[in-house]
Amino acid sequence: MAAAGVAPVRERFVTSKEQFHAYLRANGELGGQEGDREEEKEASSEQNEPPAKRGRLDVQGQDGESPGEPEDGEKESRDGEKEPEDGEKEPVERKRARGQNKSRPCMKPNHYEKSRLCPSVTQGCADKCYFGPRCRFLHDVGEYMAAKPADLGHSCVLFETFGKCPYGITCRFAKAHLGDGYQNVVNTELAKQWEGKSLVRNNLSKDLQHQLRKKKFTFKKADEYLCSLAKPHHEDRKGGKAPGCSAEGEEEEVSNCTTPEDVLGDPSHCPVLPEGGDSKPAPMQSPQPTESRGGCPTKTAGPVTDEDIVKLRSCEKKKLEIQGKLYLAPLTTCGNLPFRRICKRFGADVTCGEMAVCTNLLQGQSSEWALLKRHHTEDIFGVQLEGAFPDTMTKCAELLNQTIDVDFVDINVGCPIDLVYKKGGGCALMTRSNKFEQIVRGMNSVLDVPLTVKIRTGVQEKMNVAHKIIPKIREWGASMVTLHGRSREQRYTRVADWDYIAECAKIASPMPLFGNGDILSYEDADQAMQTGVSGIMIARGALIKPWLFTEIKEQRHWDISSSERFDILKDFTNYGLEHWGSDTQGVEKTRKFLLEWLSFLCRYIPVGLLERLPQKINERPPYYIGRDYLETLMASQNVDDWIKISELLLGPVPTNFTFLPKHKANSYR
Repeated sequence: MAAAGVAPVRERFVTSKEQFHAYLRANGELGGQEGDREEEKEASSEQNEPPAKRGRLDVQGQDGESPGEPEDGEKESRDGEKEPEDGEKEPVERKRARGQNKSRPCMKPNHYEKSRLCPSVTQGCADKCYFGPRCRFLHDVGEYMAAKPADLGHSCVLFETFGKCPYGITCRFAKAHLGDGYQNVVNTELAKQWEGKSLVRNNLSKDLQHQLRKKKFTFKKADEYLCSLAKPHHEDRKGGKAPGCSAEGEEEEVSNCTTPEDVLGDPSHCPVLPEGGDSKPAPMQSPQPTESRGGCPTKTAGPVTDEDIVKLRSCEKKKLEIQGKLYLAPLTTCGNLPFRRICKRFGADVTCGEMAVCTNLLQGQSSEWALLKRHHTEDIFGVQLEGAFPDTMTKCAELLNQTIDVDFVDINVGCPIDLVYKKGGGCALMTRSNKFEQIVRGMNSVLDVPLTVKIRTGVQEKMNVAHKIIPKIREWGASMVTLHGRSREQRYTRVADWDYIAECAKIASPMPLFGNGDILSYEDADQAMQTGVSGIMIARGALIKPWLFTEIKEQRHWDISSSERFDILKDFTNYGLEHWGSDTQGVEKTRKFLLEWLSFLCRYIPVGLLERLPQKINERPPYYIGRDYLETLMASQNVDDWIKISELLLGPVPTNFTFLPKHKANSYR
């Protein structure tokens, strides 16, 4: 009989921590366990392994609290807030330490910046070096090849798939496509099949990046909307009135929640929306050009057409028809494009990019724009934005509306971490109803695609407010709401409250509401759909077992073998090399994201080892010996074993390589 909070693994598979690691060190030979036990005890104290875990199940109290939930980084909104446990202390003495592993070591190999070949040489145009005489990269191919690390394999996935490897000599699998004189071989017939095809969309062009950095991008619709929100400085904060810019010439009450620092535009014009009021901002109510409203004139170049004057009505927008579909949550760090391709292959219907910070997008940061990339297999795809103010969020929405291809835009109102919350974003918007309204209305007014919102039950643990906010969100113009059944304060220390989600689903009608939380099996999904939600969003469940989408659609438990799971990891690494590159930098970036994902995959317990089905997401796996060595290796929560798996796929790690997961994803409560 398994202890409370521990997954019920069959007794013949359960082992001790020392025997588990001795088995792995002996490469699957049980005979080496006894001799290695003392050495294993010493190794267990090292930092390579996450802190010792203790299954703790909160006793059902008089306040009706539900059992403890593992605080495991469902990274759909840069969540990942964890509480590490100290195995040497009693729970009452444990110091609460939440958040990311912020002090983790830099994992960028030093040789990234040493002996690098100039991109002009790689691309076959050495005579036209981009950097000119100031170039600090190597131009001598012989010198580069002498210092280049050994190849990691004999086949290059880029060459085999597309007929040409754009990384040429720098590819870590270059033997597969290098000819005489280090010339890059091209499979002309295969390359022609891919010629002109765009596999990944939503790339940031150099021209657009230049416009954003120089602040030359025009935000016509956003400026028009923000003008209607401008607040006069000379009026009193409470009940102040200002002339002009009202759709019907009315004088509107100034919001109590808006400070001068929050307001953009000409301070002598245009009042702010009243908090909780029913009236809409002028741009949404009046199809007339701004010149006719007596304020904030808009200068035009050329003739004014109907498109300039008549706004797209909400009923004319593209509909988001995803009721009953399986929605992969936006997962920070792990929800990258290669991972989404894996989930898409297993049956995910709707995918969403990782949370992107609107201010970073407006500044043209390449790393932030990379989160918006869409693979051609993602047929229903959205992006998620995080921000705290209507000016940046509305401008960002207009920017994306003009420059990328998406089916919907989601607002993150569920992120619980302090970094976002203290700036007024994420969960904090649930307590800033005026700003929340201005953001939703503003983004909806500039977008041609549906706008969705993801929220939590509330900020405080026992004070649910989602049922009060959802009707307002529907009124403000959102097309759908996703509700995560926990509050900010709870993080992942309680099970998701699906009874409350069911209550909110009724209140949200006719607006669709998706539920999110604790789905790890098709039984969990079926039970969730019975609450009356329009669909379910899956986050940590997909990280632990991405084939969950197949199980739900086929209504079965898949006793997937270790070799099948290893093939999934192979596909991920191939997708990663295709996405991030097959040179040293691309290989190590692929390894980094593989290791981040392995910190969740190790929580999966094979179906054939369980005493009862299904596995629950809040039950920690005990130490167990799998049905073969690879299955046992994949169950290890030792960082060194994750690195060993990565070396089976991507070759040996660089010298002095270290890894620590971004999120403290291995603590249970």
